[in-house]
Amino acid sequence: MTIDELQALSGAIRAEVGKAVVGQDETVRLMLIALFSRGHILLEGPPGTAKTLLAHSFARASGMDFGRIQFTPDLMPADIIGANLFNFQTSSFTLTRGPIFTDLLLADEINRTPPKTQAALLEAMQERHVTIDGETMDLGPRFTVIATQNPIEQQGVYPLPEAQNDRFLFKQVVGYPDYDEELRIIAGHGARDANMSPQAWGVERVADGDAIGAAVAAVREVRLAEEVVDYIARLIRGSRDSADLDGGASPRAGAMLAGAARAHAAIDGRDFVIPDDVKALAPALLRHRLQLSPSAQIEGRAVEDVVRSIIDAIEAPR
Repeated sequence: MTIDELQALSGAIRAEVGKAVVGQDETVRLMLIALFSRGHILLEGPPGTAKTLLAHSFARASGMDFGRIQFTPDLMPADIIGANLFNFQTSSFTLTRGPIFTDLLLADEINRTPPKTQAALLEAMQERHVTIDGETMDLGPRFTVIATQNPIEQQGVYPLPEAQNDRFLFKQVVGYPDYDEELRIIAGHGARDANMSPQAWGVERVADGDAIGAAVAAVREVRLAEEVVDYIARLIRGSRDSADLDGGASPRAGAMLAGAARAHAAIDGRDFVIPDDVKALAPALLRHRLQLSPSAQIEGRAVEDVVRSIIDAIEAPR
C-alpha cells in the first residue's frame, strides 16, 4: 500500500464513522494512528459522550470483528480470556474462549473492575496472545483494545495500575461537544432509536484485514531520521528530569511515540516523520504515564501543561 492509498483509506474510515458520531474528529484520528501502529487507546469521559458508539462504528468501518466486555466489580479474569470447563457428557475438559478473542475489543468502563481482573489484559495487549492453563493462544495481529473509563472522581472506580496504563498508546479525554455539534446530535439522534447500531446509521465497511495489514506495513516503512529519534529520546528523558513530575516516561513510551509518529506522518500523506508529528502526539501519549509531584498538585497544575512545558523547553531539530 502506498502512502496515498493509506491516506485515502484513513479518510474513508473517518467519513463512515462520521455518519453515526458527530464530532470527535481528533479521537478518530488517534484511533486510526493506534490501529496502524498496533497500539491500544484509552478513552476517558463522562457517560453519554458516544464512546461505545464510536468504538463500534470504528470497528464496522475498518472491517474488524467487534467484541465488548462490560467491566463490573464482580468480573473475573476467566470471564475475559476464557477457561477449560468440564464437560460431563464427554468426561473431559473443553476450552471455552472468552470475548477477548476478537479483532477490536471494547473494554467498557475498564476502571470499574479491580486490578486483578484488569491484569487479565496485560499479556494480551503487550504480546497479542493469552495463556489458559499453560497453553498459549494467539489473538491475531489485528487485536486492538479500545477501553473506556469514567473520570476517577466518580464513585465506584479503581485507578488503573501503572503497568496497565503503560500498555495504552494513547489516553484521549472525550469531552462534551461544542454548541453546534450538540445541536446536530439533538437534531439527528433525538428523532431515532437511541440503541441504533452503526449499520442502521449507514456505516459501511470500507476496509478489511488485508487492507489494515497493508497499512501497518506501509507505516513501518515511513522514514524516521536520526535527529528525530534523538528528539524523541530527549523528550522522554526530559519527563524524568522535570521537578513537576514524580518519575517519568518509560523507554516503552519512547518506542511507542516513534511508531505513532510514523502513522501520524503517513495519515498526513508523508513518508517521513517531522518533529511536529512528535509534538502533536506527545500529550495524548504521555498524560496517563506521568504523575504530578506533590508540589505541582498543590499548585493545581495539569499533566498536559507540564508536557507542553517540556516540549517548549527542548529544541526540536530543523
